[in-house]
Amino acid sequence: MSTRDITSSADAGERSAVVIENRTFDEIEVGQSASISRTLSKDDIEIFAAMSGDVNPVHVDETFARDDMFHKIIAQGMWGGTLISTLLGTELPGPGTIYLSQTLTFRRPIGIGDTAVVTVTVREKHAAKRVIILDCRVVNQAGKTVIEGVADVIAPDKKVKRPRVILPEVRLEEPGIRHRELIAKTEGHDLLRTAVVNPVDQVSLVGAIEAARAKLIIPILVGPDDAIKAAAKAGNINLSGFEFVAAPDAEAAAAKAVDLVLAGKADAIMKGALHTDVLMHAVVAGDHNLRTERRVSHVFVMDVPTYPRPLLITDAAINIYPDLEAKRDIVQNAIELAHALGIEMPRVAILSAVETVTPKIKSTIDAAALCKMADRGEITGGILDGPLAFDNAVSADAAKTKHIVSPVAGQADILIAPDLEAGNMLAKQLEYLADASGAGIVVGARVPIILTSRADKTLSRMASCAVALLLAHHQRKHGAP
Repeated sequence: MSTRDITSSADAGERSAVVIENRTFDEIEVGQSASISRTLSKDDIEIFAAMSGDVNPVHVDETFARDDMFHKIIAQGMWGGTLISTLLGTELPGPGTIYLSQTLTFRRPIGIGDTAVVTVTVREKHAAKRVIILDCRVVNQAGKTVIEGVADVIAPDKKVKRPRVILPEVRLEEPGIRHRELIAKTEGHDLLRTAVVNPVDQVSLVGAIEAARAKLIIPILVGPDDAIKAAAKAGNINLSGFEFVAAPDAEAAAAKAVDLVLAGKADAIMKGALHTDVLMHAVVAGDHNLRTERRVSHVFVMDVPTYPRPLLITDAAINIYPDLEAKRDIVQNAIELAHALGIEMPRVAILSAVETVTPKIKSTIDAAALCKMADRGEITGGILDGPLAFDNAVSADAAKTKHIVSPVAGQADILIAPDLEAGNMLAKQLEYLADASGAGIVVGARVPIILTSRADKTLSRMASCAVALLLAHHQRKHGAP
């Protein structure tokens, strides 16, 4: 390789990783060249489309995305041309270069997984205006020319040498995609007749109506007629065609919703504008209730953009400090919900602060006992392991670092929190710090109970209804607990 090549040695490559340095017009000689090598990924194409605002369906539509030739054509123009610009602006001439013009000919496509080697070579120098003319060439891993052409630039007249900026890692994440997948799974299922308890504010009313429009539920609006209609008027919501069941206040509405279920007129209950404890008191109190032989519990079905699957967190809203017997029901409820969502053999991580059984930390003792109960068939349908710290439960790297060999570690589907406080904080942290969203449902009762929050967005509310619909369908097919 010529001594004029900027990337002529390993030392130069190492220096380029640390500093960025240009070549002034006076330093540049005809014949000098520079090269970079990159391998194309699907993310490269999608990031480019997102940054440029290019929504050409050839670039981003799933119909086109299935055809690899379209990807290759786009990569050839967008990505290949950009690499040439990158090389001119960072290596030869480098910082301070002013682009004048470029003419490129595209010889063959670049595909995902292909490696492109980009080279620019100085052809001419024109001192009057510091113009440099460079030949540009991109070849693939087979050495075949992909792009060739000419670029005209104005070279810098001042030397620039400074630390290279370390660019942040870019990830493509699509918040809500797993919740939309859950909603899509409900297609073809019978709509869920749902008693919506005390929907006297716009938030709870809109959530129910949007779920009805999405063909997830048939709302039965239970509460004070005047208050419900006032909320609808304030939010310009059309309630024509929806059934009303009158109740004077929130407590009466909750009791009436239970009556509707017991009478076979409702298949689920949805929380409106009332406290959770008021609703759950009606569900479980006295002889006229929706209890089963199993304790009821709450599950968040979390859509975490950085996690590759739905993540169920329980219990975060009902059982404050559950004992071992309650935890057994909490685990079994979550497993059966996972089955309803299509997870055939869910991996269940019993969480604690540490991954070893420690007598002073009760949750580790409970975790070990729950795993033994699963071994003896007292908990069925899932794979349990614990105690596991949160990092070991969701990160294979963390588990490997701590030498944890487990069928659950690093790939948990269900996280069993030691108590309500831990579960609630975990779910809220994911929501507000990791752009996650949670669909909330109470399980273990005769029917699903949709437990939404006033802060929930429309997609979260619809996902909660979808989860309830999938659970109800599963229970009709396999039997309720």
